[in-house]
Amino acid sequence: MIEPKDTRKDLILFSDSPDDLAWDIEVDVLVIGAGGCGLVAALAAAQNGVSVFVLEKEKQAGGNTSLSQAMVPAARTKAQIAACIEDSVELMTEDILKKNDYQGDPALTRHVAEQAAGLVDWLNDQIGIKLELVTEFIYPGHSSYRIHANRSRKGAHLINDLINAAKRFENIDMAYNAPVKRLVAAKQDHAVLGAEVEIEGIGRNLARAKKVILALNGFGANREMLKKYISEMAEAYYFGHEGNTGEGILWGEALGAQLECMGAYQAHGSVAHPHGTLLTWAVISLGGYQVNLEGKRFVDEYHGYSEHALDVLKQKGGVAIEVFDQRIYDTVIEYEDFQQCLEMGAIKKFERLEDLTASFSLPAEQMIRTHEAFQKAVLGETRDPLGREKFGEPLHPPYYGAKVTGALFHTQGGLKINHRAQVLRADALPIPNLYAGGGTAAGFSGKTGPKGYLSANGLLAALVLGKIAGEDAARSGLESG
Repeated sequence: MIEPKDTRKDLILFSDSPDDLAWDIEVDVLVIGAGGCGLVAALAAAQNGVSVFVLEKEKQAGGNTSLSQAMVPAARTKAQIAACIEDSVELMTEDILKKNDYQGDPALTRHVAEQAAGLVDWLNDQIGIKLELVTEFIYPGHSSYRIHANRSRKGAHLINDLINAAKRFENIDMAYNAPVKRLVAAKQDHAVLGAEVEIEGIGRNLARAKKVILALNGFGANREMLKKYISEMAEAYYFGHEGNTGEGILWGEALGAQLECMGAYQAHGSVAHPHGTLLTWAVISLGGYQVNLEGKRFVDEYHGYSEHALDVLKQKGGVAIEVFDQRIYDTVIEYEDFQQCLEMGAIKKFERLEDLTASFSLPAEQMIRTHEAFQKAVLGETRDPLGREKFGEPLHPPYYGAKVTGALFHTQGGLKINHRAQVLRADALPIPNLYAGGGTAAGFSGKTGPKGYLSANGLLAALVLGKIAGEDAARSGLESG
């Protein structure tokens, strides 16, 4: 784990006058981070005619987007309308706010919900990146079929498509292995002037920009920040990108930015153990269930995969056994995450429930009672004692099982922004020339814990805010000359 430095001198290079500095690079818009947020921001800015330079500290683009299932929620897209799906911006906004117990900013939440359909249609129609409407099931917390994803359900493929799209723009340049060491800002008003970057093979450079977009992720890989803000997950298995060390948040804080929702995060209660691969939550959504090592179900599995991580971690050994059948297997077999689980041997097939029970060393009689009670609840013969109401169909042999654990995916707190994705100071005024999106900006998951995370909120914040930031930075940069 990397521990970012925490003094203002190490984080910000303050200047009395930008003209006194020896700038090596000059560009209209500087984007720091080449994940989904940064690449979308770069495309949106470049499409508006400005020069863009993207800096990525790792050897390749991706960030947490590359580890995702490439799913973006949006209401009233062309695909939704064509499929005659009933949905609205108001309903999507309500779903997000309901999930986070109305702790989010309602105006900003609605604004992002309003912009989401434009983002999806723009990617499909103008950028050439196809996101299709997912109709196999409705993800927990959503009131309609509004999740859009690429065919593989793989974030790495989305990143590749975004990079290929960026290559078509002559006004986009990118540098890998190019970590930003400090932001450069005016001493008087903290207006951001650019960044100090160390480019591999070249050395340290000062990059001047009219606008700077912080498109880094959160601080999931920074143990010190986790201990400070999310202590309950400081020692949990981390499933996110190792580059998420929080420096974007620290830079903003050093410039006087407001921090918001720093205790919020996305977790996942279905990561194959010890393989460290994601067993898609579709297994649960389609009717699977989990038991602990005592052969007992311990919670309504459908309540949300993020908060479910804590439920799993509370069980003996911090693990659970996920049980599903051939119908579910056949539905998710094409998901690449599921394919990885199969390749690594995380999923086992059994002709009888008794064989599954023995393989995972579960108490036989208890496991049979648990399974029979679950089946009766599915059929509506009894009420589920744990309160689950959505089941799918009854399970039939052959059965499949996988040992899973809970994990931290990414943090949801960060810099407070306005509708233009500008970073706000404590007095609610924007820090001049500075934008943020993705994991660097505060997300839409409430103030604390994993419960407020609604499925696909991560890419909602990353891609929609990236587009907003890129477009506004381009327009503002052109207006400023």
